[in-house]
Amino acid sequence: MVYDTAKLLANELKNSVEYREYAAAKERAMENASTRSLIEEYNRLQILAQAAMIAGEQNGESMQKLQKIGELLQFDHDASAYLMAEFRLKRMLGDVYKILAEAVDVDLGALES
Repeated sequence: MVYDTAKLLANELKNSVEYREYAAAKERAMENASTRSLIEEYNRLQILAQAAMIAGEQNGESMQKLQKIGELLQFDHDASAYLMAEFRLKRMLGDVYKILAEAVDVDLGALES
């Protein structure tokens, strides 16, 4: 029963406006090889920055590079639209996870913000 409901939820998520906009924006952004490369580097640097933050470290050079790539991506309409759509989708998924966690009284700890 729970798995059936999860499959229904997955279908709802896949048919949501947030996901459809994300998928379309991703397709447009990834068509351009240099944009795709910048987005991949941006994502890689974000993960490194988050890991450093969790470890209590600061890597100024990586943060500067992340900021510069972010600025470049803002000026690319397709890349900017993709990143915003990705943000909206992740926010929705986070909200859903929070609702599920609260239903079973699971502490999200550091994931909550």
